[in-house]
Amino acid sequence: MKFVLFNGSPRNQKSNTKILLEHFLRGYNRVNPESVPVSYLANRKLKDDHLTAFRDSNIVIVAFPLYTDSMPGIVKEFFEDIARSGISGSKKMGFIVQSGFPEAIHSIYIERYLEKFTARMKCEYLGTIIKGGVEGIQMMPPFMTRKLFGRFEALGVNFATNFGFSKAIGAKLRRPYKMTAMGRFIFSIVSRTGLTNYYWNSNLKKNNAYDKRFDQPFSRKADS
Repeated sequence: MKFVLFNGSPRNQKSNTKILLEHFLRGYNRVNPESVPVSYLANRKLKDDHLTAFRDSNIVIVAFPLYTDSMPGIVKEFFEDIARSGISGSKKMGFIVQSGFPEAIHSIYIERYLEKFTARMKCEYLGTIIKGGVEGIQMMPPFMTRKLFGRFEALGVNFATNFGFSKAIGAKLRRPYKMTAMGRFIFSIVSRTGLTNYYWNSNLKKNNAYDKRFDQPFSRKADS
């Protein structure tokens, strides 16, 4: 059985998706020491190689971040290339979708699409792992990411053993499905301190866009 991973993050080697896949593979390699190739869809010059890797595989996992409740353009393009190529059937396909939203509910619509896409390609659907609250993990101290990384390693161990996702681990990863009333209340209080915008504001300042954060270039007022 040939197993291949596809990283669909536009951030390429600097992505949070890469970090999660590294922990998944760490667990996988505890059971199966074989080297599993990871193809980065952001390397668009290697599109033909990506299709070849997909064609020659038996088991495929595509991992990517949620972009506006959907997928990055490079992932959609990859799926369209697969459909046009005529490659289908006799494969198992699974997906990992991560996002900055804390709640899993934001990703359930893309989950439905992924299951439908797999069926149209006449492949076996292994399921979709959903994990929210991932943005910022590269800035967090180890004690804040220990549980998350441990669960992805456990997911890899289970996958190496059964070549499928653990439903129990998947259920834990997609918590919370929705933010509780208490969670919303606490978030509203914390947001008043400015802490909830710290990460985004720091990136705006880094890109000299902080002063433009309230711009509305397509509003009627801007046109008048």
